Amino acid sequence: MADTDRLIICEHCDAVYEPMVLAAHQKASCVRCGAVIQRYNGLTIEQRLALSVTAAVLWAFANIYPVMSIRLQGLSNSATLWDSIVALSQGPITFIALVAAVAIIIAPVFQLALLIWVLAYAYANQRAPGFSLCMRGLETLRPWSMLEVCLLGALVAVIKLAGLLDVLPGIGLFALAALSLLMIRIAGRDVRDLWDNL
Repeated sequence: MADTDRLIICEHCDAVYEPMVLAAHQKASCVRCGAVIQRYNGLTIEQRLALSVTAAVLWAFANIYPVMSIRLQGLSNSATLWDSIVALSQGPITFIALVAAVAIIIAPVFQLALLIWVLAYAYANQRAPGFSLCMRGLETLRPWSMLEVCLLGALVAVIKLAGLLDVLPGIGLFALAALSLLMIRIAGRDVRDLWDNL
């Protein structure tokens, strides 16, 4: 008889499976609907914690430094992520500014804070206070964090404006690109294995 605390339930069709030990680059799929229910995660707690702290530093860089600077006939202007949110909020689409702020600034920083909180305790072989609430928060925040969409939009803007103005990508854009890759690696992955480890 399987230990019911360790069973995996498919998010799409509610089929129940026992967890498997996976090798590198392997994944387990649901027999009924074909959805991925388990992936191999080759990162240790120490590596995840180090990447999470690095991502937090990159988040600060992406929000402090300009994403791009534009110049035209001696005039120049630069914009950060916060500037784009403020510009959106001053028009008739204030709700879009709120959604953009949540997707590119608020959700990622909460994700990183929760990850660092849980992983710092896990590094000391302890369960963090509020562990189950933090884990649920991570699962809830995952679809709301859309840094890669923001990065794609910024790259499209740089390419489109390059034909009309002098456009210089800023430190914020490079930090945003690195942050997007790190968030996919650490927060976009399945965090359920932390339940088993702790």
